[in-house]
Amino acid sequence: MSDLQKQVQVLIDGLVESGSENGVQAAVYKRGELVVDAVAGVADPTNGRPVTPDTLFYAASTVKGVTATVVHVLVEQGVFGYDTRVAELWPEFGTHGKESATVRHVLTHSAGIPGVPADLTLERFCDWEAMCELIADLEPWWTPGDKVGYHAVTFGFILGEVVRRATGKGIAQVLAEEVAGPLGVADELYFGVPPSALPRVARFEDDPAGAAMFASLPPDFPLFKSGPRSLFPNAELANRADVLTADIPAWGTLTARGIARMYAALLDEVDGVRLISPDRLREISSLATTGNDEMTGGPAHYGLGYTVGSIGVAPAGPTVFGMVGIGGSAAYADTATGIAVAVTKNRFNPTEINAYDQVYDLAVKTLA
Repeated sequence: MSDLQKQVQVLIDGLVESGSENGVQAAVYKRGELVVDAVAGVADPTNGRPVTPDTLFYAASTVKGVTATVVHVLVEQGVFGYDTRVAELWPEFGTHGKESATVRHVLTHSAGIPGVPADLTLERFCDWEAMCELIADLEPWWTPGDKVGYHAVTFGFILGEVVRRATGKGIAQVLAEEVAGPLGVADELYFGVPPSALPRVARFEDDPAGAAMFASLPPDFPLFKSGPRSLFPNAELANRADVLTADIPAWGTLTARGIARMYAALLDEVDGVRLISPDRLREISSLATTGNDEMTGGPAHYGLGYTVGSIGVAPAGPTVFGMVGIGGSAAYADTATGIAVAVTKNRFNPTEINAYDQVYDLAVKTLA
């Protein structure tokens, strides 16, 4: 057992023993090698089922990084380009002023359709065809490319439909065939979880303090305009079988080990598999936006499908890229050090990624 494995194990055991977490997974890769694969606590607080390395955790927007990775692999293969207009592949999308929106605009959250109607139902949200029909008919909030605003929900459906129109396959199938399968983690990276895998999914509980802090945000907080509050992720949503089994590529379910392996294969070769070229890695992990995010009110630090130079709201080096999920999961990689780190957890806290921050700090201090 490596020294870092011991340190991370002590850390996450302590988080569980203190009561701040219920169950945690942490994984770290360094230059293509798995150096930490640690678990602690319970996957289901109602029956004491323990967390194992293959326990699946709902990870919310952490999975946007998986969606972006599928897109980059297809661009690498020449299936389409970043500057391909969405409407070239999906003609129904090219209405109401969205005709100029490109794949790059969607990846950088600048396509101009960051929200869905406030009356959207959960049933329709879990229906792929219905959501694509709805999104194709939306009017943009700004001309594509003019502003940046976090596309909390539409990001995944637009890119997923681009993938489907370009390949004839659903994005979940492409993920399995082109990313997760070659890396040996096809049963650890999901948009929609197969019903047969539902018994492996961790059960979530809300963190009362975090939920209260989130609820205290003002009603006019810009992100609340992105859709009905009933669709903002929380423990109840994360435990719903209809949500877990639906392909929603802005969200998803995974293991820390699985997504850390994916990021490691963006940085370097992992057991003979490298997902993209070094030149493409430099392009996708470079800061592509400036100014403020229209939906979060903070800086718009986006590369091509990932945030760059920050972990959540915490600053990091300019070579760090990845995605955080509301609830506390996160996965990031550092092109300078070759380190990839992922943490999943099932105590749902919408306002912090404390566990991830601590694991990331340990990894950097030990391995960088």
